[in-house]
Amino acid sequence: MTDFDMVLKYWGPVEADYTGHGSLVLTRLFTEHPETLKLFPKFAGIANGDMPSDANVSALGASMLKKLGELLRAKGDRAAIIKPLANDHATKHKVPLSNFKLMAKVLGKVLEEKAGLDAAGQQALRKVMAGIIADMEANYKELGFTG
Repeated sequence: MTDFDMVLKYWGPVEADYTGHGSLVLTRLFTEHPETLKLFPKFAGIANGDMPSDANVSALGASMLKKLGELLRAKGDRAAIIKPLANDHATKHKVPLSNFKLMAKVLGKVLEEKAGLDAAGQQALRKVMAGIIADMEANYKELGFTG
């Protein structure tokens, strides 16, 4: 079983509720790593306790997880998905690669708690996310973004 298949084995609950899982991932990211919130000024005034029910946080989280699901299903054939994603995150949003690494760690915790992602799945997720982040970094370099 490939790393992608291993992660996809646990992806069903996420697909069944992108909004709920996306909200969990972003809420945890923002509360555990408050420095990440500076990239999302429209969320700055939201109290930590209100984040899980905030429609905008949930919508962004759902969008993020849907894109990740697309990348997982591409199973490494992701250049056409990564290029525009990296372009937006480098030129428009100015998201440093460190934020993707933090998000990957938070995602692993949420998948463990909510989808039963076991130790082998955690390792597979780390490998998959490292590959995605490396591809993002290569595109960032092409764009001259050093974030």
